[in-house]
Amino acid sequence: MSLNVEHHETRVLPSEKPIRLLDNAGHALQGRETGGFELPPVERLLDLYRRMVIARRFDVQVTALTKQGRLATYPSAYGQEACEIGVVSAITADDWLFPTYRDSIALLTRGLEPGEILQSFRGDWHNGWDQHAHRTAAMATPLATQALHAVGLAHAARLRNDPIVTLTYLGDGATSEGDAHEAFNFAAVWRTPTVFLVQNNQFAISTPIARQTHATTLADKAVGYGMPGYHVDGNDVAAMFAVATAAVDRARSGGGPTLIEGLTYRIESHTNSDDPTRYRAARDVEHWKRRDPIERLEKYLVSEGALTDEVRTEIAEAGEALAARTREAMSEAPELDPLELFDHVYATPRTALAEQRAALGAELAAHAAPAAHAAPAREEVAAR
Repeated sequence: MSLNVEHHETRVLPSEKPIRLLDNAGHALQGRETGGFELPPVERLLDLYRRMVIARRFDVQVTALTKQGRLATYPSAYGQEACEIGVVSAITADDWLFPTYRDSIALLTRGLEPGEILQSFRGDWHNGWDQHAHRTAAMATPLATQALHAVGLAHAARLRNDPIVTLTYLGDGATSEGDAHEAFNFAAVWRTPTVFLVQNNQFAISTPIARQTHATTLADKAVGYGMPGYHVDGNDVAAMFAVATAAVDRARSGGGPTLIEGLTYRIESHTNSDDPTRYRAARDVEHWKRRDPIERLEKYLVSEGALTDEVRTEIAEAGEALAARTREAMSEAPELDPLELFDHVYATPRTALAEQRAALGAELAAHAAPAAHAAPAREEVAAR
């Protein structure tokens, strides 16, 4: 995933057509392209549209805050809303989500607050929410490690006869990791109720998909593990939701895991520290902008008479209200205690960790003492 090599490769889509329920113009499809899946009801699609529009407003706001220096970093999901929201909307509040660092808008859809989601990107805490209360694990920065956690929890739940499903997100780059292989294999062997969503945005930072695998699609990999794999148009939220719903139902009924590949594109940079012009052509970005997932669904909803001006206004106002809450959350100064680094590491305290904590505490106290004495001295100089 090196950024050292500059290359501008023309993106070639897989020869196998992905499952689609809506075409780029927002027309409902029939026949082989649908893969046998049915278009969700208009009411459900309107709800997904609302969630995508609000999520994009959040994403744009956070990107702006990052450029202002109010967050250390932020990996945008602009253009990937159909993958993120279409799939997470298929699970229930009792199911578990295991996200990656790019899945903030999935967490938002899950019901987490902006301040909770963004704490790690500002450098406050690694995780800003109660994982058990939200049934949502911490965003994983190491590639594919969360997939093993999803399988482990699902296996434990199955042993307890707990009818939950685990959903985990991976990027295309994560499928090249050993942890992904292990997770796929264990899930299939144990028949865990796990759904794997691979968001194939076609670049692992700067490494194009063609340099990671020679497979026609990433969904093809599922065959080798003995589980179903679906290659889906990741910019078609109707298709993503329909396929994910079927996979979740299959998992919950004891049918085992499913791998879903959503073919999509990362419109923004990998993070704010990345320069995508070094490794991809502007024409490819423009091509994918014309396949925008929100615009596609919007055209369909308008044709069905479901998206009125009043509904547009309500959604826009909700998005602006969320953006305002996000700005407010990132304007609040955090109260940080470096000694919290040692909390929640071990259930049973370890001697070595206690010694390290004491050493850091002594160092912090030593630095604090001169600062406390320096302040009155500066005031006295000013008085003179």
